[in-house]
Amino acid sequence: MALMHKFTIQNGTVTYMSKFLESDSYKINQSQNRIVVSEFGTLAMPDPCKSVFQRFISTFELPSVTDNGNVNFMQYKNDFYVSTETNLMHKIDPEILETKGQVDWSKYIAVNGATAHPHYDPDGTVYNMGNSYGKHGTMYNIIRIPPQRSAKEDAIQGAEVVCAIPADERLKPSYYHSFGMTENYIVFIEQPIKMNLLKIITGKISGSAISDCITWEPTYDTVFHVINKQTGELLPVSFRTRPFAAFHQINAYEDQGCIIMDLCCQDEGGAIHIYQLQNLRKSGQALDEVYNKVARPFPRRFVLPLNINSNTPVYKDLNHLNYTTATAVKRADGTVWCTYESLHNKCLEELGGLEFPQINYSMYNTKKYRYFYGCGFQHLVGSSLLKVNVETKDLMIWQEDGFYPSEPVFVPRPGAHEEDDGVILSVVITTRQDKRIFLLVIDAKTFTEIGRAEISVHVPYGFHGVFIPNKP
Repeated sequence: MALMHKFTIQNGTVTYMSKFLESDSYKINQSQNRIVVSEFGTLAMPDPCKSVFQRFISTFELPSVTDNGNVNFMQYKNDFYVSTETNLMHKIDPEILETKGQVDWSKYIAVNGATAHPHYDPDGTVYNMGNSYGKHGTMYNIIRIPPQRSAKEDAIQGAEVVCAIPADERLKPSYYHSFGMTENYIVFIEQPIKMNLLKIITGKISGSAISDCITWEPTYDTVFHVINKQTGELLPVSFRTRPFAAFHQINAYEDQGCIIMDLCCQDEGGAIHIYQLQNLRKSGQALDEVYNKVARPFPRRFVLPLNINSNTPVYKDLNHLNYTTATAVKRADGTVWCTYESLHNKCLEELGGLEFPQINYSMYNTKKYRYFYGCGFQHLVGSSLLKVNVETKDLMIWQEDGFYPSEPVFVPRPGAHEEDDGVILSVVITTRQDKRIFLLVIDAKTFTEIGRAEISVHVPYGFHGVFIPNKP
């Protein structure tokens, strides 16, 4: 169940608090003392107190949708929310971690879910993505939420679908966790991680959790779909590349008629099935064998030329940018085949790859940038913090044996003008009995430790966080 954490840094003092999200899933599970609402990797079994007939009938009921918002903290207008990837999220009070109420996307807009990774424009407009399933087939929907007009306005009031992209297979759409955004475009990556909708619907009968209904199918290409944010127009060009799996994009921007798209990629999509309790409880050689089955995530750059038409020459590299070796070649069928540039050196390969990428979002999202930060993965969870220079591919590292840092959160220094002028925040957990968990503060420029605030309670490894400046 979603457990929210808060570190408060004020007047040289750090305080910590945590609280469970008071979701419907949490409440009913707590009242029954067992998992009643199915989660991504956990199938809720029929109530043993029911009669045999009642349990049999319950297997034919549609699975309940979880509102267990355990993936990310997000901001819509002036309010903060926690979300997973269903159509249900919760408004929270970030001061005291109080659950304020549930919000159902489907009551505002025709989607059956939304990502936990929205993007923000400087004027307050928010973009997100969500699927819809209906008589017209499965659609990948680009969602736009306008800036707040009044204090009484609901967070996602005025939300609209600006573009609906049909899935290649109605009953087997691609799974996606995030998407890219430039100043003028949305980039959706349709990857060969497939969700079997029929199997999900009949999961109770077959005894399958949602994760069991998602498969890696590398016979499909990975496809980049480019959508104009203002008009909702889907560019007619199909940008394709060899199959890869991606969960998090790093940054995307426009330059000289091209979209530059940076993201963390894996050459195989089986990671979804690795993070199960029976694997995480292993140790020694058994744990190493599990880790060695996971494809390593590495940062890669793709270039998508925008001005493609019938006069564009075929079998010629259309990338004219002099700072990247990524290629884009128009083929005879009109599609554009893309190859990537690796954004790392050999040192990162020794560190097991990189995930949970973060940038100086407030200043450099949708803009040409130099630095990003992430977790190195020499284990199934983050084992180091990394700073990557995308121009030189140089790497800076923070690492201590037996400690496992969370996603790095970049906080710019007030009034900063340089891209890396700020600090990195990360919650570092440990399995060592003689050590404590702590909040780590790193100078983002030098990547040296400034300080740490230890706490005396256990904190589980988590996903994503957010920094909220103190109110004036």
